[in-house]
Amino acid sequence: MKRIFILLLICAPFFTVAQRNTAETFGQNISVQELKKHLYVLASDAYEGRETGMEGQRKAAQYLDEYYAQIGIPTQRQIFPLKRLSYLTSTVQISTSADAPLETFNFIQDLYFFSTEKTQRIEVKDVVFVGYGISDEKWDDYKGLDVKGKVVFCLSGEPVKKGKSLITGTEAYSEWSVDMEMKRRTALEKGAILFVQIDQKFDQYMGRVKYYLQTPRMTLDRTGGVEDEEEVRIPYLHCSSRMAEKICQAFGLPSYSVLQKKANAKKGVKAKSPKGMMAVNFHVKREDLVSDNVLAFLEGTDPELKAEIVVVSAHYDHVGIIDGQIHNGADDDGSGTVSVMEIARAFKTAKDKGMGSKRSVLFLHVSGEEKGLLGSEWYSDHPVYPLANTVCDLNVDMVGRKDADHEDGRYVYLIGSDKLSTDLHKISEEANKKYTQLNLDYTYNDPNDPNQFYYRSDHYNFAKHNIPVIFYFSGVHEDYHKPGDDPEKIMYEKMAEIGKLVFHTAWEVANRPERLKVDVANDFEER
Repeated sequence: MKRIFILLLICAPFFTVAQRNTAETFGQNISVQELKKHLYVLASDAYEGRETGMEGQRKAAQYLDEYYAQIGIPTQRQIFPLKRLSYLTSTVQISTSADAPLETFNFIQDLYFFSTEKTQRIEVKDVVFVGYGISDEKWDDYKGLDVKGKVVFCLSGEPVKKGKSLITGTEAYSEWSVDMEMKRRTALEKGAILFVQIDQKFDQYMGRVKYYLQTPRMTLDRTGGVEDEEEVRIPYLHCSSRMAEKICQAFGLPSYSVLQKKANAKKGVKAKSPKGMMAVNFHVKREDLVSDNVLAFLEGTDPELKAEIVVVSAHYDHVGIIDGQIHNGADDDGSGTVSVMEIARAFKTAKDKGMGSKRSVLFLHVSGEEKGLLGSEWYSDHPVYPLANTVCDLNVDMVGRKDADHEDGRYVYLIGSDKLSTDLHKISEEANKKYTQLNLDYTYNDPNDPNQFYYRSDHYNFAKHNIPVIFYFSGVHEDYHKPGDDPEKIMYEKMAEIGKLVFHTAWEVANRPERLKVDVANDFEER
């Protein structure tokens, strides 16, 4: 017995070295040539920008199925229902007096909304200006005002003095600025029939989101095609200062500039008798669609550990064709898609050589990310493999280019690695130190970073269920969501190195004796 024990002590370092050498050997299988070959297919014009629910996305899903069949990993499709809504013909008509002609304000030019699925016309008879639309212990714009059966009219944002919010008392804004629903819910509770908010940075905001507004809005259809009447909602309309000025004139309110001053003085204003009229026309076009997640499952080799699952994910959809131009999405997220394909091939090669991972690995290709993380949300709400058995999610999204903040391409932003598990963060750091030596940039991991990337890719739908995650990301560049995001601009060597980092991190998690500990409180609010 003593001899056996001594022999084990002598051999243990060799087992560790062998395990490391195995990982290093199979990580080298991630090939620049293979990444390039697949990306030039998936990001070609033939795939029409892979828009969710469209033919190009279906062709991409078929390509993934065929690839995994070729390397010997079985796949299954998870189909989920969608509804696509377009508001482009919605208008507001205003006349400033009984004999003044109607002036039409159009969607995108002077108004936008995300708030209704019904085609309807609301003729406005009574308007009440309620400052910032806040009802809080520290600031109540509704005090002394009756808005029942009326239209609530307010400014965006919240009161600020000398750079500090008068609600939080700090430079950080409160939820009233961040969560658009809070103001609408408050208006609903007060009995309003319509909520109109003046977006004080309308043109600036529109420059960033015009694409999203021009593109029909897609959401999960949880109702089976039946109109959802469970949640009582009132329409929430955002308008420009130009349109706000006309509303003021039509309803006898002070000018928009005067209303701004009254808002900061916490003085609401009841409209006088209307001088003119306003009609809000919500025109909603609805289409029912379906999309697919593609799941490639590689079973683990350890009888006790194979029930536990490591997820490696990427979204394979993009934004399709806009204004007649195909947006091929080579970086977003063709780069992540083909990286996951290559990582899967490395794991399968190891298994074919009798050295497969102890835990199972799910290579999860989701769609609907560009429409609001819809595919990963559907998966996390309807998991094919139990979330209780899911160890972590390593999510790869946009890893083929470099941003303006880096001269050298040998870097990757890591987001979320330390949010739930110190084990995962340490494994990631050690894997990089041993195998790839990339610059790990944690800039966007800061919870106060204004970009809030932690909430903006598919890993988040695992993190909100307390599953540790890492989001691998190279930052935004000049071709983000533009027709120029093409495969010839991709930095394939950089992408291969990031793929190796993901592989080695996943390999360690999938083979370590102990499951990752979730030992950090999740201090991120669900969004």
